[in-house]
Amino acid sequence: MQSREIHLVQRPEGEPTHDCFATVTVDVPQPGPGEVQVRNLLMSVDPAMRGRMYAGRSYVPPYELGEVMEARALGVVTASGDPAIPVGTHVNSQLGWREAFTAPSSAVEPVDLHGLPPQVFMNLAGTSGQTAYIGMTLIGDLRPGDVVFVSAAAGSVGSIAAQIAKLKGHKVIGSAGGAAKVAFLRDELGLDEVIDYKAVPKLTKALAEAAPEGIDYYFDNVGGEHLHAAIAVANTFARFAVCGMISQYNDVGGSTWPRNLTTIMGKCIRMEGFLLFHYQDKIPNFMADITKWYNSGQLKSRETVFDGIEHAVDAFLGVMRGDNIGKMMVRLSN
Repeated sequence: MQSREIHLVQRPEGEPTHDCFATVTVDVPQPGPGEVQVRNLLMSVDPAMRGRMYAGRSYVPPYELGEVMEARALGVVTASGDPAIPVGTHVNSQLGWREAFTAPSSAVEPVDLHGLPPQVFMNLAGTSGQTAYIGMTLIGDLRPGDVVFVSAAAGSVGSIAAQIAKLKGHKVIGSAGGAAKVAFLRDELGLDEVIDYKAVPKLTKALAEAAPEGIDYYFDNVGGEHLHAAIAVANTFARFAVCGMISQYNDVGGSTWPRNLTTIMGKCIRMEGFLLFHYQDKIPNFMADITKWYNSGQLKSRETVFDGIEHAVDAFLGVMRGDNIGKMMVRLSN
């Protein structure tokens, strides 16, 4: 078997370009004892991948030049040297951005799709759904009557976080860029207020008008001006969960921080960043809730899908521009 995979060949300065990546074809060996061969069905495309393109170490190691880029993938076992993981088993791994691979069985996680279509499972039951769930059920300490603001609310994590807040009975305000995303949030997800941040002259003023009572909880995917606006409109004792800051990821001239950061002290705002891997013990509760909400129609799944690994870089550049509605992923055709 052969597999195509995407390598990082040049570290981007500012916005990545196609020149930073190469498609390489490799042989995929038959598995030995304790190994499995996997054909990937879907691979995740996430803004956080941009951080791993820098040379410096963060909470995860950087991508190495000349090596395959890795991300979460859902695949199926095609050959097995481990009787505990037979052929046909669906598995999660961090060995995406390749069509197929052979690896130790410890590198994959057998999964039960719980009756969800693979594409929906990859979204709602994947890292996007898990991150939204942890942020909304644990980090935010949501209380009755809270007004919730979600930035990048039409994105992979934001769209699920906003829906969870709505089904828990909160007034939810979402921000997104462009008419299509605004319509998705307003008409399909039923958010109470939607701000097209690309169309308003001042985001802070628009948020204050959408939430005259102030906001109590902010789910941050963007940072920058969105974080500034949230601080300005926040009520005393508001809580902020910081999931991502995509507005800063390509910034080579120094990050743009809120000019009103000292207001956090005066308003007694609690701001907490979080990473999903610290909350793996909560996943069983998550799966029970997420499947219940999806099967009852309370939670919708929206994906933007590119077909074929040859379009993986296009998908990544698109997610960095905010072209996607919902989860960005690549469906593999091999």
